[in-house]
Formats: sequence, C-alpha cells, structure tokens
Amino acid sequence: MINEVKSVLAAFIGVQKEANRKRDFEQGHLLDFVVIGLVMAALLVGGMALLATFIAG
Repeated sequence: MINEVKSVLAAFIGVQKEANRKRDFEQGHLLDFVVIGLVMAALLVGGMALLATFIAG
C-alpha cells in the first residue's frame, strides 16, 4: 500500500522513476491507484479551500 501512495504522490508532482513505473504496471492494482488518487485529490482540494478561507478571513 505504501508503494502505491508513493507512486501517486510522484505522479501528482510529475516525477516518477522508470523502474517504479514498470513495477506499478506489473504488480499494482488499478483500483488501488484510483482510490488513492481520488482521496489525495480530495485532500488537495479541501486543503486549498481551507487555506483560501483562512486567508480571506
């Protein structure tokens, strides 16, 4: 599970090693990546909304 989280984080910022990408396609499960990606995207959007609310005060 931690490898999937690391891979999704790397994808979010656009840095992924070729060896890790190959590992993900060979050993990873699509549903794991989709769920982790959706959760992380929701956290990102929620964090940005919270920050905007805090700054707008």
